[in-house]
Amino acid sequence: MAAVILAAGLGKRMKSDIPKVMHHLSGRPLIDWVVDTAGQCGVDPVIAVVGYKREMVMEHLGDRVRFAAQEQQLGTGHAVEQAREALEDFEGAVLILSGDVPLLKVSTIDRLRRMHIQGNYTCTLISCIFKDPSGYGRIVRNSEGAVIKIVEHKDANPEELEIREINSGIYLVEKEILFNSLKEITNDNTQGEYYLTDIVGILLQKRFKVGAMIVEDPLEISGVNSVEQLQDVETEFKIKEQR
Repeated sequence: MAAVILAAGLGKRMKSDIPKVMHHLSGRPLIDWVVDTAGQCGVDPVIAVVGYKREMVMEHLGDRVRFAAQEQQLGTGHAVEQAREALEDFEGAVLILSGDVPLLKVSTIDRLRRMHIQGNYTCTLISCIFKDPSGYGRIVRNSEGAVIKIVEHKDANPEELEIREINSGIYLVEKEILFNSLKEITNDNTQGEYYLTDIVGILLQKRFKVGAMIVEDPLEISGVNSVEQLQDVETEFKIKEQR
């Protein structure tokens, strides 16, 4: 298993000019938590996709990871594409992580890997049940519980909006199929970006098997997109540490 950590963004809502992944949680940059978790899972290689002020991130991480540069931030699908060359000689499954999601557990990744192998999935993603799923992509399943699509909030019909199972943006995908699928995504959307989420629809259309593993604790898959969210995650983290 290899890992690609998406760490290229500025994070405009962080109200700072340092890369988002360099903001601190409990005294350490967000990216440190993600790299450590990947390392504890025995993932090799680990590729960090860097962009905004990448020298700062690269100097901090040093030789703990390999790097791929995203010169322009054109979406999550475009970011993963930048790791293609770094993974040229690798065969296996690629774990896609976000550098601003610091509290994912090693045990959860291990469980994801087991489900991926035992279920013979091409792509296995992590999902979570949210009380308020507003703004998140919904996991749509059929009557047998199999994933049939992911629908973005803005594209969901009234029935789909009632779904509370959301996509975390954390994936485990077989490498060759991942990069073949990335060639097919387009930026034909309001943001003009290449979304990684789109590969799920491509895979399902081709009859590849896609699975979704539900985690119970929303904190595990919570991303940090603003100063307020960072404060919330810090508070929750401290509460859990004290238990």
